[in-house]
Amino acid sequence: MIIDMVMVGMISIHALAAVGISMQFMMIINAVITLYVVGGNALISKFIGERRKKRASALLFTLILFAIFLSVFISIGGYFGSELAYSIMGVQEEVIKQGGLYFRIIMAGVVVIFIDTLLYNALSVAGDTTSSLYIKLVSAGINMFLNYVLIFGHFGISPMGIEGAAYATIIAYGFNVLAYFYILNKPNSKLVFIPIICLKDLKRVLHVGWSAALDRLVSSLSFLLFIAIISAYGTYELAGYQVGLRIEGIAFMPGLGFSIATMALVGQNLGAKNRVEAYNIGIISGRIAYIFMCSMGAILILFPEFLTSFFTKDEETIRVASAYLILVGLAQIPLALTFVYSSALRVAGATKTTLKINFLSLWFFRVIPSFIAYKLGFGIISIFIIMNIETFIKGGIYCYIYQKKRWLYIKI
Repeated sequence: MIIDMVMVGMISIHALAAVGISMQFMMIINAVITLYVVGGNALISKFIGERRKKRASALLFTLILFAIFLSVFISIGGYFGSELAYSIMGVQEEVIKQGGLYFRIIMAGVVVIFIDTLLYNALSVAGDTTSSLYIKLVSAGINMFLNYVLIFGHFGISPMGIEGAAYATIIAYGFNVLAYFYILNKPNSKLVFIPIICLKDLKRVLHVGWSAALDRLVSSLSFLLFIAIISAYGTYELAGYQVGLRIEGIAFMPGLGFSIATMALVGQNLGAKNRVEAYNIGIISGRIAYIFMCSMGAILILFPEFLTSFFTKDEETIRVASAYLILVGLAQIPLALTFVYSSALRVAGATKTTLKINFLSLWFFRVIPSFIAYKLGFGIISIFIIMNIETFIKGGIYCYIYQKKRWLYIKI
């Protein structure tokens, strides 16, 4: 989707804003995915730690069927409600039109996104992150090539604009799913394809996953309200925020990477009843993550205009995005610790704790203060400053909860 943003940004500022908002809608859909992914991560890593590969593989098959079942309802709702979702955000008519075209296609093929997310997480917590690396590299290349062909029209194909970007994205996700199934059919894979349905383990997954899903839903709704506040400032501010957010997304990939490593190793050590090692893994991972992310943050602070110019040439959009990048570059340490420690808590089953932290932090330290600042007439920079303060507060809370060590003794 970042590739989509770069390439549709060449069409218009409205198309750029539309794709950016679609990512926020995907966060809500990810709340549904979280229902089975977080609990699945916890149980699969636990089974791998107990050396029960067959049971972990059977659980994965059960979760694949469950993912397909859920995706049908999301696909129907998203397809017919795409334009309504954009209109609720209060954006301009052209953004609604472009967004409806893009998001409707994404929703029609959302089943491959559901399965891809599940398989990516399952193999990662089982200890195989290398396969995903190669799959995603090829997938990104496919997406980029198809964007070039479908968006702008090449090799005898008529230009499809933003719709071409959506088709390219779904085809790339489809490739991911086929590649993962190929890996699951290899006997030496960390997980294999075993067509056994485990309803008992599915129930355990949902027991952990419901609070994680509610956590993600609350967070997603908070972010949507936050974006609605930003969109009230205007299309340029909205596009600038979306561009800055996508660039920051690249910057915090090390944090996401080490959060996945934390899930795998903490979960496996908890399965092996090695709590001391599980705790220490999170501490080490957190330190490495914030070293990487501090380095990335320095780049955001030093070269904001240069980074933003890859997405758009509009000067006002670049100004807003650059201000955003400079500020978030200062908050990479608490963001890194939030990624790592929240992942450790979730894979241990402490999803109710992360729900409470995220709900209180996002609403009372970000959304409500931002709304007040907007109503009082403060500029867009004040909104970004409030966002940074909330990041520091949440990072501090996660550090405190992690070091209390109560999460190490939760039973799934």
